[in-house]
Amino acid sequence: MRQDWFTVERLHTDTFAISEYGHWEETHSYLLCGRERAVLIDTGLGVARIKDVVDGLTALPVAVVLTHAHWDHIGGLAQFSAFAVHESEANWLSERFPLPLHAVCKSLTLKPCDFPADFRPDAYRIFRGEPTSVLHDGDSIDLGGRTLQVMHTPGHSPGHCCFFERDRGWLYTGDLVYEGCLDAFYPTTDPLAFMRSVEAVNGLHPQRIFPAHHALTVPASLVGDVADAFRALHRQGKLRQGSGLFDFGRFQIHV
Repeated sequence: MRQDWFTVERLHTDTFAISEYGHWEETHSYLLCGRERAVLIDTGLGVARIKDVVDGLTALPVAVVLTHAHWDHIGGLAQFSAFAVHESEANWLSERFPLPLHAVCKSLTLKPCDFPADFRPDAYRIFRGEPTSVLHDGDSIDLGGRTLQVMHTPGHSPGHCCFFERDRGWLYTGDLVYEGCLDAFYPTTDPLAFMRSVEAVNGLHPQRIFPAHHALTVPASLVGDVADAFRALHRQGKLRQGSGLFDFGRFQIHV
């Protein structure tokens, strides 16, 4: 279902993907509803009001949990009163974002895009604010009859987190696993930590995975494939920054 800029897809009676297919990043945010409250995993680019979409899907109180604090995941944060990020990236939001505004705007407009009519790229700003809470590895988020486990999965960023619903075997992978280019070449990335994080989530044996970018429907076996690829690069001595871009078909690894 297309709602202006956003596309909403119902994954289950209580779970929705809110996607921004009009942009080259093709970001996905996820709304998870329990009996008592809901969480929104990430808030997308911030070029349109994601909260209006969320309000149309649930009347439950909604808090945001971030997979990480990169610009394409925090764009809609100002629209919500409660949000949490891993403790190691809280200062990215409250003190100093690791990229300057001009670099973010360059990425935002990297490829031609039919932005919403009322969006002005020159007015784009990076969110700044204090998280209402911080996430730690092993935390549980109780929605009422539905629980998310926080997994600290550094590598793509220092505070990257995945969220696991053990009862369902569902894993929300953020930027750790998706079909596309997996980036571990930025100064704030860590290729070895990335590998270990993918290995850790692969050990959960997820039944379904929900990525933060590009194809929404991907096989859970992708996690194991990405883990194998990282291990192969490690064995070859190529899992270090500056080694280049490696193509594995459905995904690439940039180190």
